[in-house]
Amino acid sequence: MSGFLHRLGPLWPGVPFALGSAALFGLTAPLAKALLGRFDPQLLAGALYLGAGAGLAGFHLARRAVGLPAPEAPLRRADWPWLAAVVFFGGFLGPLLLMAGLKATGAASASLLLNLEGLATMAIAWLVFHENVDARLFAGAMAILAGAVVLSWQGRGLALDEGALLVGGACLAWGIDNNLTRKLSSADPVSIAAIKGLVAGSVNLIAALARGAEPPGLVFSSAAGLLGFFAVGVSLVFYILALRRLGAARTGAYFALAPFIGALASLVLLHEQPTVRLLVAGALMGLGLWPHLAERHDHEHVHEAFEHEHAHVHDEHHQHSHEGPVTEPHSHRHRHERQLHSHPHYPDLHHRHTHG
Repeated sequence: MSGFLHRLGPLWPGVPFALGSAALFGLTAPLAKALLGRFDPQLLAGALYLGAGAGLAGFHLARRAVGLPAPEAPLRRADWPWLAAVVFFGGFLGPLLLMAGLKATGAASASLLLNLEGLATMAIAWLVFHENVDARLFAGAMAILAGAVVLSWQGRGLALDEGALLVGGACLAWGIDNNLTRKLSSADPVSIAAIKGLVAGSVNLIAALARGAEPPGLVFSSAAGLLGFFAVGVSLVFYILALRRLGAARTGAYFALAPFIGALASLVLLHEQPTVRLLVAGALMGLGLWPHLAERHDHEHVHEAFEHEHAHVHDEHHQHSHEGPVTEPHSHRHRHERQLHSHPHYPDLHHRHTHG
């Protein structure tokens, strides 16, 4: 089994984490749409993220209480400004806009429009953080955009109603969030997701209650918290782990499967009717995802000497020594010496070099 996983190279474990994150998050739109009959949109946004934060914080405390080792790197002082921005864009603004958009549009349409999050993530990663892109990946991104356009087309032109614009705004906020989270991906993902959920969820919850929003009762509040734990909290942990291995643009591309899962769940759970536009948009978005799934990136590259801290095993990029026995994975500050070699890779923690 270990030999098979080694042959997968950069696909493992980044791609399974990205797909797991997409599967969990994909259920958010249809299930949250069902809960919106009982919730104020901002109150539901707060409940989802508070459930995620509380569940992950409980897991973190339980892990420490039973004495399990913590192989992940802790958050450092330099991480806090990035974390604050992540909490604002991804934990407060994004879910607030999504819940408001879901209130005004169908769950299946909203689920497919969420593909714009992947497009926003890829565009920011390429234009701002200079992750490498080739013609096939760009064409795939344009196919995803074409799918979103088809989904919004009504007769003689685009019907970008209030709901669609709000969902698009949520996607932009999460695109910013995903690229900023890239700066934190070496730290403990459970701590990052727990803090994000607790802070952002509390802010939205308190703001909604201050406006006079009525809580729906214990049963529905518990359902929202449980949905938030899995669809937001565990999904975010998987997403951060994928960022380490794949970079922001490629993780965003794999994550684009989430809307397909959400649209399918909407048809099954909410009995929404499939339309020709929905099917065409889904086909275009699937076509756009394929170049990312089929990508193989391999060239000779240089690793300049640098130091950082993250969970790791002693692979080809970690050949340092220790005093005494160690368990793997483990985390400590370590130095990488300058290295020149060639192998398949993505823009992960060790391959964020530029391309000509």
